[in-house]
Amino acid sequence: MIPAAVLRVCGQPPAIEERRPPQPHAGEVPIRVAAAPITPLDLLCASGTSYFGQPATPYVPGVQGVGHRDDGTPVWFATSAGMRPGDGSMAAEVAIPYVDVVPLPPGAPLTLIAALGLSAVAAHAALTRTGGLTPGEVVVVLGAGGVVGQSAIQLALLAGASRVIAVSRSAAARERALQLGAAEAVALRADDDAVSLAERLRAVSGLVDVVLDPVFGVPAAAALRVLRPGGRLVNLGSSAGATAPLDSATLRSGSLKILGYTNNGLPVGERADSLGVVAGHATAGRLTVAHEVVPFDEVTSAWSRQGAGRTVLSFSAPS
Repeated sequence: MIPAAVLRVCGQPPAIEERRPPQPHAGEVPIRVAAAPITPLDLLCASGTSYFGQPATPYVPGVQGVGHRDDGTPVWFATSAGMRPGDGSMAAEVAIPYVDVVPLPPGAPLTLIAALGLSAVAAHAALTRTGGLTPGEVVVVLGAGGVVGQSAIQLALLAGASRVIAVSRSAAARERALQLGAAEAVALRADDDAVSLAERLRAVSGLVDVVLDPVFGVPAAAALRVLRPGGRLVNLGSSAGATAPLDSATLRSGSLKILGYTNNGLPVGERADSLGVVAGHATAGRLTVAHEVVPFDEVTSAWSRQGAGRTVLSFSAPS
């Protein structure tokens, strides 16, 4: 028997139960799990209110994780737990389709890669694939305090951006953005409108080439106003608002591009490529993100106290 976090009622946290180890089917890879993050997607699916519909319960949540194959190879893996019937990463052992398993470099920091995971993949793919970032360009990162935002600051610089400007509500997040390499960190205030935020942003950024936007709302409308002609805003979320006060004149006068990105639209091969870039940078010490590592047996309390940071459940000592 193995320990697993089992969610029996939508809207309630999972609890640890003993389960039989999974029996791999053809095309599946057995993995001993080292760590699994609690992500916003896990929480959304488990709430029963996501656009995927209510998940079939009971089930083991966890849309991603890290661990080792039988031969000791470190790997990252993805699951569809909460989106389709079946169990996820929050168990001591899993069996995962080989197409969803990505080998990691020797000595990879597994808990850090678990924390980065698909959030860093989203930042990398949105910047370099959808946004078409080229060396020398200037980037604005909205929502710079989140895992996507923190990752985007570093990945933009690693991809050759000349400057990165961070925007965040939190003073602590702005300070961390500067530590991660942002040239400037602009405060998002509760009473900001698009014009006032754009003025403060323009004062430190000048015209920019790419905006990485996980928040939408007023921040996105403001960032559009500082894009140079032909500039691109790539949206990957709506934590600041499901709608944004955009004006036609701003879009037309600069021939601006607003692009949408979701990991769900990323082919598995490209996802593996982006994950490989993320893992390589993390292993080399070039990419990090704020996160908390807690023992797996604390899953119920960790699930219930989710805040702004990323929590990673570990089956062993942090690596």
